[in-house]
Amino acid sequence: MLQALLLLVCVGAGTVGGLFFAFSTSVMKALGQLPPQQGAAAMQRINAVILNPLFLAVFMGTSLLAVVCVATALLHWSPTRSPWTLAAGLLYVLGSFFVTAAFNVPRNQRLASLDAQSSEAAAYWQVYLQEWTAWNHVRTAASLACAACAAMALAS
Repeated sequence: MLQALLLLVCVGAGTVGGLFFAFSTSVMKALGQLPPQQGAAAMQRINAVILNPLFLAVFMGTSLLAVVCVATALLHWSPTRSPWTLAAGLLYVLGSFFVTAAFNVPRNQRLASLDAQSSEAAAYWQVYLQEWTAWNHVRTAASLACAACAAMALAS
């Protein structure tokens, strides 16, 4: 059972981390090269479209499994596997789920509340690009580190 849990966390976190990596390395740079109104409008559409059942199942499902990793590591401690399992769970819960909820989502909500063609949206767009992307780097690193820790736990 633990093997399956770790494998699912590894794959889920790797998938989510890969998506975040694509945004950090290309999508946000491309949107930043557009005129502010176009970049803001495109990001508003991306933020609406990404809230689909498949993405949410992987993102939220991995969050739930990461919590199970933390509980399993603490309740059934083994010196070889548990540190990796605990690290994997904490990295995803705190670095991916919490960062998304606390830092990326509020910026998405603020952007969504603006008319993309307004001067207010154009002014916010520059702030959004910098802040959202910085927090996206954090959740990218945390998700990929989670996948690596889950892989190490599997190998232990």
